Amino acid sequence: MTPERLRAFCLEFNASVEEFPFGPETSVFKVLGKLFALTALDARPLTVNLKCDPDEAVRLREEHPAAIVPGWHMNKRHWNTVTVSGIPDKLLRELIEDSYDLVVAGLPKAERLKLDRP
Repeated sequence: MTPERLRAFCLEFNASVEEFPFGPETSVFKVLGKLFALTALDARPLTVNLKCDPDEAVRLREEHPAAIVPGWHMNKRHWNTVTVSGIPDKLLRELIEDSYDLVVAGLPKAERLKLDRP
């Protein structure tokens, strides 16, 4: 997946926005103010930090040790750093969507309903 496609995919989700709170080189994708993906789109290799269920995070790290590692500068129990070129695009899309859904699940019910993702 290219950096452009990664950005476009993250922005497809309801109410998702791209912000730059850490400087112009770091894209932070949020839903209603809550982070669900963080990446430096010009980095090589391209990586993205994604929220993950703790048990699933361990399984993914075991299955893809070269491409999925504990989240860099994040809570390593709940976040993974994924090397984009190390996994199939389909899996990457699923991981991004799962991250978005986990963040949405933590929002108040009224906000979740506005997003059409109860």
